Formats: sequence, C-alpha cells, structure tokens
Amino acid sequence: MGQAKANRDKRRLLRQFAAIERLAPATRGPLRPLLDPRWVLIRVPVAILLIIGGLLSFLPFLGVWMLPLGMLLLAVDIPALRPVTNVLMIRGRRWISSRLRRFRHR
Repeated sequence: MGQAKANRDKRRLLRQFAAIERLAPATRGPLRPLLDPRWVLIRVPVAILLIIGGLLSFLPFLGVWMLPLGMLLLAVDIPALRPVTNVLMIRGRRWISSRLRRFRHR
C-alpha cells in the first residue's frame, strides 16, 4: 500500500513539472535534465538555493517564483514532501488560472 502511494505521488509530481513546462515553455530546457535520477547531487543544492532565493525575494534580482520551483525539485528526492508539494502546486495553479480568467474577462 505504501509503495503504491509513493508511486502515485511521484507520478503526480512529474505531472506538475509537465504543467509548468506547458505554461512556461522556456523552462523545458533547464528542468528536464534535473529530473534525471543521476543528477541528485546537483538537484538538491539547486533546490535549496532556489528556496533561499525565494525567501529573499525582497531583493531586486530574486523572486517568489523561486520558492515553489525549489520545493518541486526538493520533492523529487524527498518523498515526504511530495504530497504537500503536489497539493500546494495544484491549488496555486488553480488560483492563478482563476485570476487570469477574471483578468481576461474585464
């Protein structure tokens, strides 16, 4: 039962990456290699740096967008983060799409 849930969470996480790639095609190049299991030694430090950059978003060259991307990358290697990250990403994408729909209909 536990392994099936872990596999389901991992597939759901990969769907979140695919959704990001559809919304922002420029991320397709840099994100794809980072999902390779062999890149764990690069992925984890990049994820931590993105999270720290997201927390320091008050600085002019950093942004809040770095926080969810860092969480997504970290969740690839830490299964305990996957359910929370998936739920937050789905809710965030729904919230953004509803705001965009409202903005377009004005």
